[in-house]
Amino acid sequence: MKKLVLLLLVLTASCKNNNESEADDSASTSKREKFSEVHIENILEDDSLSIRAIQVIGENLAFAANKGTYGLYNATTKTWKTNTQAYDSVYPEFRAIASTSNDFFMLGVGSPALLYKTGNNGQLELVYKEDDEKAFYDSMTFWNDTEGIAMGDPTDGCISIIITRDAGKNWEKLDCEQLPAAVEGEAAFAASNSNIAIYKDETWILTGGMKSRILYSPDKGKNWEIFDTPLVQGTATSGGYSVDFFNSEIGFIIGGDYTKSKENNGNKAITTDGGKTWNLVAEGQEPGYRSSIKFVPGGDGEELVAVGFEGIDYSKDGGETWSELSKEGFFTIRFINDSTAYAAGSGRVAKLRFK
Repeated sequence: MKKLVLLLLVLTASCKNNNESEADDSASTSKREKFSEVHIENILEDDSLSIRAIQVIGENLAFAANKGTYGLYNATTKTWKTNTQAYDSVYPEFRAIASTSNDFFMLGVGSPALLYKTGNNGQLELVYKEDDEKAFYDSMTFWNDTEGIAMGDPTDGCISIIITRDAGKNWEKLDCEQLPAAVEGEAAFAASNSNIAIYKDETWILTGGMKSRILYSPDKGKNWEIFDTPLVQGTATSGGYSVDFFNSEIGFIIGGDYTKSKENNGNKAITTDGGKTWNLVAEGQEPGYRSSIKFVPGGDGEELVAVGFEGIDYSKDGGETWSELSKEGFFTIRFINDSTAYAAGSGRVAKLRFK
Protein backbone atom coordinates (compact mmCIF):
# COMPACT_ATOMS: atom_id res chain seq x y z
CA MET A 1 0.00 0.00 0.00
CA LYS A 2 1.47 3.33 -1.03
CA LYS A 3 1.42 6.57 0.92
CA LEU A 4 0.12 10.00 0.10
CA VAL A 5 2.06 12.87 1.68
CA LEU A 6 -0.15 15.87 2.46
CA LEU A 7 0.15 18.80 4.87
CA LEU A 8 3.37 17.31 6.25
CA LEU A 9 1.25 14.35 7.39
CA VAL A 10 1.78 10.83 6.05
CA LEU A 11 -1.62 9.33 5.33
CA THR A 12 -1.85 5.64 4.49
CA ALA A 13 -4.33 5.40 1.64
CA SER A 14 -7.07 2.85 2.31
CA CYS A 15 -7.94 2.22 -1.33
CA LYS A 16 -6.76 2.57 -4.90
CA ASN A 17 -6.83 5.72 -7.01
CA ASN A 18 -10.22 7.35 -6.37
CA ASN A 19 -10.98 7.71 -10.09
CA GLU A 20 -10.80 3.93 -10.43
CA SER A 21 -12.88 3.25 -7.33
CA GLU A 22 -15.67 5.58 -8.48
CA ALA A 23 -15.83 3.81 -11.84
CA ASP A 24 -15.98 0.41 -10.16
CA ASP A 25 -18.66 1.55 -7.70
CA SER A 26 -20.83 3.01 -10.43
CA ALA A 27 -20.76 -0.26 -12.32
CA SER A 28 -22.32 -2.14 -9.42
CA THR A 29 -26.01 -2.56 -8.71
CA SER A 30 -27.42 -0.98 -5.56
CA LYS A 31 -30.15 -2.61 -3.51
CA ARG A 32 -30.78 0.38 -1.26
CA GLU A 33 -33.84 2.57 -1.37
CA LYS A 34 -33.97 5.65 -3.57
CA PHE A 35 -33.14 8.92 -1.82
CA SER A 36 -35.82 11.04 -0.19
CA GLU A 37 -33.76 13.16 2.21
CA VAL A 38 -30.24 14.25 3.08
CA HIS A 39 -28.61 14.82 6.44
CA ILE A 40 -25.98 17.57 6.38
CA GLU A 41 -23.16 17.64 8.95
CA ASN A 42 -20.74 20.56 8.76
CA ILE A 43 -17.21 19.33 9.38
CA LEU A 44 -15.37 22.59 8.66
CA GLU A 45 -16.60 26.16 9.02
CA ASP A 46 -14.53 29.20 8.06
CA ASP A 47 -16.31 32.24 6.64
CA SER A 48 -13.09 33.46 5.01
CA LEU A 49 -12.88 30.49 2.65
CA SER A 50 -14.52 29.76 -0.70
CA ILE A 51 -14.02 26.04 -1.31
CA ARG A 52 -14.64 24.79 -4.86
CA ALA A 53 -12.13 21.94 -5.11
CA ILE A 54 -12.33 18.75 -3.04
CA GLN A 55 -10.85 15.28 -3.48
CA VAL A 56 -11.92 12.08 -1.74
CA ILE A 57 -8.94 9.98 -0.59
CA GLY A 58 -10.27 6.72 0.78
CA GLU A 59 -12.69 7.81 3.50
CA ASN A 60 -10.79 11.07 3.95
CA LEU A 61 -11.04 14.40 2.16
CA ALA A 62 -8.61 16.99 0.84
CA PHE A 63 -9.55 20.52 -0.19
CA ALA A 64 -7.85 23.51 -1.76
CA ALA A 65 -9.34 26.99 -1.62
CA ASN A 66 -8.69 30.71 -1.77
CA LYS A 67 -6.04 32.51 0.30
CA GLY A 68 -3.61 29.70 -0.55
CA THR A 69 -5.39 27.47 1.96
CA TYR A 70 -5.55 23.70 1.73
CA GLY A 71 -6.33 20.92 4.15
CA LEU A 72 -6.93 17.27 4.90
CA TYR A 73 -9.78 15.76 6.92
CA ASN A 74 -9.11 12.50 8.76
CA ALA A 75 -12.44 10.71 8.86
CA THR A 76 -11.31 8.33 11.61
CA THR A 77 -10.26 11.00 14.10
CA LYS A 78 -12.62 13.65 12.68
CA THR A 79 -9.81 16.19 12.69
CA TRP A 80 -8.38 18.65 10.16
CA LYS A 81 -4.82 19.56 9.22
CA THR A 82 -4.69 22.83 7.28
CA ASN A 83 -1.92 24.97 5.87
CA THR A 84 -1.29 27.75 3.37
CA GLN A 85 0.90 27.92 0.28
CA ALA A 86 2.34 31.18 -1.02
CA TYR A 87 4.32 32.02 -4.14
CA ASP A 88 6.55 34.97 -3.21
CA SER A 89 3.94 37.27 -1.65
CA VAL A 90 1.02 35.82 -3.63
CA TYR A 91 -1.48 33.47 -2.00
CA PRO A 92 -3.12 31.61 -4.92
CA GLU A 93 -6.80 30.94 -5.26
CA PHE A 94 -6.96 27.18 -5.73
CA ARG A 95 -9.96 25.83 -7.64
CA ALA A 96 -8.58 22.54 -8.95
CA ILE A 97 -7.33 19.56 -6.99
CA ALA A 98 -6.40 15.93 -7.72
CA SER A 99 -4.55 13.01 -6.20
CA THR A 100 -2.82 9.77 -7.12
CA SER A 101 -1.79 6.92 -4.81
CA ASN A 102 1.43 8.80 -4.17
CA ASP A 103 0.82 12.52 -4.44
CA PHE A 104 -1.55 15.42 -3.97
CA PHE A 105 -1.90 18.21 -6.55
CA MET A 106 -3.53 21.63 -6.49
CA LEU A 107 -3.79 24.27 -9.22
CA GLY A 108 -4.62 27.95 -8.92
CA VAL A 109 -6.67 30.20 -11.14
CA GLY A 110 -5.32 33.42 -12.60
CA SER A 111 -1.85 34.42 -13.70
CA PRO A 112 0.66 33.15 -12.89
CA ALA A 113 -0.94 29.72 -13.05
CA LEU A 114 0.70 27.64 -10.31
CA LEU A 115 0.48 23.85 -10.01
CA TYR A 116 1.85 22.19 -6.87
CA LYS A 117 2.47 18.56 -5.92
CA THR A 118 3.70 16.89 -2.76
CA GLY A 119 7.42 16.32 -2.78
CA ASN A 120 9.65 13.64 -1.29
CA ASN A 121 10.26 15.68 1.85
CA GLY A 122 6.60 16.40 2.46
CA GLN A 123 6.79 20.00 1.25
CA LEU A 124 4.74 21.12 -1.74
CA GLU A 125 6.77 21.55 -4.96
CA LEU A 126 5.90 23.89 -7.82
CA VAL A 127 5.84 21.65 -10.91
CA TYR A 128 4.18 23.94 -13.46
CA LYS A 129 4.01 27.71 -13.87
CA GLU A 130 2.39 29.70 -16.68
CA ASP A 131 2.81 33.47 -16.86
CA ASP A 132 0.42 34.24 -19.71
CA GLU A 133 -1.86 37.06 -18.53
CA LYS A 134 -4.84 35.11 -19.89
CA ALA A 135 -4.00 31.96 -17.93
CA PHE A 136 -6.99 30.71 -15.93
CA TYR A 137 -7.14 27.02 -15.07
CA ASP A 138 -10.44 25.43 -14.08
CA SER A 139 -10.15 21.70 -13.45
CA MET A 140 -7.72 18.80 -13.00
CA THR A 141 -7.84 15.00 -12.70
CA PHE A 142 -5.76 11.85 -13.29
CA TRP A 143 -6.42 8.82 -15.48
CA ASN A 144 -4.01 6.76 -13.37
CA ASP A 145 -1.00 7.23 -11.12
CA THR A 146 1.18 8.29 -14.06
CA GLU A 147 -1.02 10.31 -16.41
CA GLY A 148 -3.05 13.39 -15.55
CA ILE A 149 -4.74 16.37 -17.19
CA ALA A 150 -5.75 19.92 -16.36
CA MET A 151 -7.73 22.38 -18.46
CA GLY A 152 -8.30 26.12 -18.53
CA ASP A 153 -9.51 29.06 -20.57
CA PRO A 154 -7.99 29.79 -23.98
CA THR A 155 -4.78 31.78 -24.14
CA ASP A 156 -3.95 31.25 -27.81
CA GLY A 157 -6.99 30.23 -29.82
CA CYS A 158 -7.86 26.94 -28.11
CA ILE A 159 -8.85 25.64 -24.71
CA SER A 160 -5.74 25.33 -22.54
CA ILE A 161 -4.83 21.71 -21.79
CA ILE A 162 -1.76 20.54 -19.87
CA ILE A 163 -0.85 16.86 -19.49
CA THR A 164 1.62 14.87 -17.43
CA ARG A 165 2.88 11.41 -18.37
CA ASP A 166 5.42 11.06 -15.52
CA ALA A 167 3.28 11.12 -12.37
CA GLY A 168 3.03 14.89 -12.25
CA LYS A 169 6.71 15.76 -12.17
CA ASN A 170 6.46 17.57 -15.52
CA TRP A 171 3.48 19.03 -17.38
CA GLU A 172 3.31 19.95 -21.07
CA LYS A 173 0.78 22.29 -22.65
CA LEU A 174 -0.80 21.00 -25.84
CA ASP A 175 -0.27 23.11 -28.92
CA CYS A 176 -3.41 24.53 -30.52
CA GLU A 177 -2.59 22.55 -33.66
CA GLN A 178 -3.48 19.44 -31.65
CA LEU A 179 -6.84 20.80 -30.48
CA PRO A 180 -10.11 22.12 -31.93
CA ALA A 181 -10.17 25.89 -32.28
CA ALA A 182 -12.10 27.78 -29.61
CA VAL A 183 -14.94 30.12 -30.51
CA GLU A 184 -14.49 33.75 -29.45
CA GLY A 185 -15.69 33.98 -25.86
CA GLU A 186 -15.67 30.21 -25.28
CA ALA A 187 -14.07 29.34 -21.95
CA ALA A 188 -14.88 27.32 -18.83
CA PHE A 189 -16.05 27.95 -15.28
CA ALA A 190 -13.83 27.22 -12.29
CA ALA A 191 -16.93 26.58 -10.20
CA SER A 192 -16.52 23.03 -8.90
CA ASN A 193 -13.43 21.33 -10.38
CA SER A 194 -15.73 19.25 -12.56
CA ASN A 195 -15.20 20.53 -16.11
CA ILE A 196 -13.39 17.25 -16.88
CA ALA A 197 -14.89 13.75 -16.78
CA ILE A 198 -12.93 10.56 -17.41
CA TYR A 199 -13.84 6.91 -17.89
CA LYS A 200 -10.91 4.55 -18.41
CA ASP A 201 -8.92 6.13 -21.30
CA GLU A 202 -11.73 8.45 -22.42
CA THR A 203 -11.96 12.14 -21.52
CA TRP A 204 -14.67 14.76 -21.84
CA ILE A 205 -14.12 18.49 -21.26
CA LEU A 206 -17.09 20.85 -20.94
CA THR A 207 -16.87 24.49 -22.01
CA GLY A 208 -19.22 27.44 -21.61
CA GLY A 209 -19.65 31.12 -22.22
CA MET A 210 -20.35 32.21 -25.76
CA LYS A 211 -20.23 28.55 -26.83
CA SER A 212 -20.86 25.44 -24.73
CA ARG A 213 -19.26 22.33 -26.22
CA ILE A 214 -17.63 19.01 -25.36
CA LEU A 215 -14.01 18.30 -26.22
CA TYR A 216 -13.58 14.54 -26.41
CA SER A 217 -10.48 12.36 -26.41
CA PRO A 218 -10.64 8.54 -26.71
CA ASP A 219 -6.98 8.03 -25.81
CA LYS A 220 -5.98 10.06 -22.74
CA GLY A 221 -5.47 13.35 -24.55
CA LYS A 222 -3.57 12.26 -27.62
CA ASN A 223 -6.39 12.99 -30.11
CA TRP A 224 -9.40 15.27 -29.80
CA GLU A 225 -12.84 15.84 -31.33
CA ILE A 226 -15.47 18.44 -30.46
CA PHE A 227 -19.26 18.19 -30.13
CA ASP A 228 -21.96 20.81 -29.59
CA THR A 229 -24.27 20.87 -26.58
CA PRO A 230 -27.81 22.29 -26.40
CA LEU A 231 -27.20 24.12 -23.12
CA VAL A 232 -28.06 27.80 -22.85
CA GLN A 233 -25.06 29.79 -24.07
CA GLY A 234 -24.05 33.05 -25.70
CA THR A 235 -23.13 35.15 -22.66
CA ALA A 236 -20.07 35.21 -20.41
CA THR A 237 -21.95 33.60 -17.51
CA SER A 238 -23.98 30.92 -19.34
CA GLY A 239 -23.31 27.40 -20.51
CA GLY A 240 -22.05 24.15 -19.01
CA TYR A 241 -20.58 24.15 -15.54
CA SER A 242 -20.17 20.46 -14.70
CA VAL A 243 -19.92 17.11 -16.50
CA ASP A 244 -19.94 13.52 -15.28
CA PHE A 245 -19.95 10.15 -17.06
CA PHE A 246 -21.34 6.89 -15.71
CA ASN A 247 -19.63 4.81 -18.39
CA SER A 248 -18.37 5.25 -21.95
CA GLU A 249 -21.86 6.02 -23.27
CA ILE A 250 -23.97 7.68 -20.55
CA GLY A 251 -23.05 11.19 -19.42
CA PHE A 252 -24.72 14.26 -17.97
CA ILE A 253 -24.00 17.98 -18.13
CA ILE A 254 -25.48 20.76 -16.02
CA GLY A 255 -25.14 24.51 -15.75
CA GLY A 256 -27.22 27.47 -16.76
CA ASP A 257 -26.48 31.06 -15.82
CA TYR A 258 -25.56 31.81 -12.22
CA THR A 259 -26.76 35.39 -12.61
CA LYS A 260 -30.21 34.01 -13.52
CA SER A 261 -30.15 31.05 -11.17
CA LYS A 262 -33.91 30.39 -11.16
CA GLU A 263 -34.11 29.85 -14.92
CA ASN A 264 -34.47 26.14 -15.59
CA ASN A 265 -34.55 25.84 -19.37
CA GLY A 266 -31.50 24.70 -21.30
CA ASN A 267 -29.42 23.81 -18.26
CA LYS A 268 -29.61 19.99 -18.04
CA ALA A 269 -28.75 17.45 -20.75
CA ILE A 270 -27.92 13.76 -21.13
CA THR A 271 -26.01 11.72 -23.71
CA THR A 272 -26.26 8.01 -24.44
CA ASP A 273 -23.70 7.92 -27.26
CA GLY A 274 -20.52 8.99 -25.51
CA GLY A 275 -21.07 12.74 -25.82
CA LYS A 276 -21.58 12.99 -29.56
CA THR A 277 -25.18 14.15 -29.13
CA TRP A 278 -27.04 15.57 -26.14
CA ASN A 279 -30.72 15.87 -25.26
CA LEU A 280 -32.17 18.45 -22.90
CA VAL A 281 -34.13 17.01 -19.99
CA ALA A 282 -36.48 18.41 -17.32
CA GLU A 283 -37.11 21.53 -19.39
CA GLY A 284 -38.90 24.15 -17.34
CA GLN A 285 -38.50 22.04 -14.21
CA GLU A 286 -36.29 22.49 -11.18
CA PRO A 287 -33.47 22.65 -10.58
CA GLY A 288 -32.24 25.86 -12.14
CA TYR A 289 -28.56 26.75 -12.22
CA ARG A 290 -26.31 24.16 -10.57
CA SER A 291 -22.51 24.04 -10.47
CA SER A 292 -21.76 20.35 -9.82
CA ILE A 293 -23.29 17.07 -10.99
CA LYS A 294 -22.44 13.48 -10.01
CA PHE A 295 -23.83 10.08 -10.85
CA VAL A 296 -24.59 8.23 -7.63
CA PRO A 297 -22.27 5.21 -7.27
CA GLY A 298 -24.27 2.02 -7.65
CA GLY A 299 -27.18 3.90 -9.20
CA ASP A 300 -27.13 2.09 -12.56
CA GLY A 301 -26.60 5.36 -14.42
CA GLU A 302 -30.07 6.54 -13.39
CA GLU A 303 -29.38 8.35 -10.13
CA LEU A 304 -27.85 11.83 -10.09
CA VAL A 305 -27.20 14.47 -7.45
CA ALA A 306 -26.70 18.13 -8.36
CA VAL A 307 -25.57 20.91 -6.05
CA GLY A 308 -25.37 24.67 -6.38
CA PHE A 309 -25.47 27.69 -4.14
CA GLU A 310 -29.27 27.40 -3.94
CA GLY A 311 -29.64 23.77 -2.98
CA ILE A 312 -29.23 20.01 -3.44
CA ASP A 313 -31.33 18.07 -5.96
CA TYR A 314 -31.75 14.40 -6.79
CA SER A 315 -32.96 12.46 -9.83
CA LYS A 316 -33.74 8.75 -9.87
CA ASP A 317 -34.60 8.54 -13.57
CA GLY A 318 -31.60 9.84 -15.49
CA GLY A 319 -32.47 13.50 -15.04
CA GLU A 320 -36.01 13.37 -16.40
CA THR A 321 -37.47 14.46 -13.05
CA TRP A 322 -35.90 15.95 -9.93
CA SER A 323 -36.70 16.37 -6.25
CA GLU A 324 -35.23 19.02 -3.99
CA LEU A 325 -33.51 17.46 -0.97
CA SER A 326 -32.25 20.67 0.64
CA LYS A 327 -32.09 24.42 0.12
CA GLU A 328 -28.60 24.52 1.67
CA GLY A 329 -26.07 25.69 -0.87
CA PHE A 330 -22.78 24.13 -1.97
CA PHE A 331 -20.41 24.58 -4.91
CA THR A 332 -19.13 21.03 -5.36
CA ILE A 333 -19.79 17.41 -4.36
CA ARG A 334 -17.88 14.10 -4.37
CA PHE A 335 -19.25 10.71 -3.31
CA ILE A 336 -17.51 8.35 -0.88
CA ASN A 337 -19.95 5.49 -1.48
CA ASP A 338 -23.52 4.98 -2.67
CA SER A 339 -25.13 7.03 0.10
CA THR A 340 -22.44 9.32 1.54
CA ALA A 341 -20.68 12.31 0.02
CA TYR A 342 -18.61 15.33 0.88
CA ALA A 343 -19.69 18.76 -0.33
CA ALA A 344 -18.05 22.17 -0.06
CA GLY A 345 -19.07 25.75 -0.64
CA SER A 346 -18.92 29.21 0.83
CA GLY A 347 -17.27 29.00 4.23
CA ARG A 348 -17.73 25.30 4.86
CA VAL A 349 -17.24 21.64 4.10
CA ALA A 350 -19.96 19.12 4.98
CA LYS A 351 -20.57 15.42 5.05
CA LEU A 352 -23.83 14.46 3.34
CA ARG A 353 -25.73 11.29 4.23
CA PHE A 354 -28.49 10.43 1.78
CA LYS A 355 -31.49 8.34 2.85
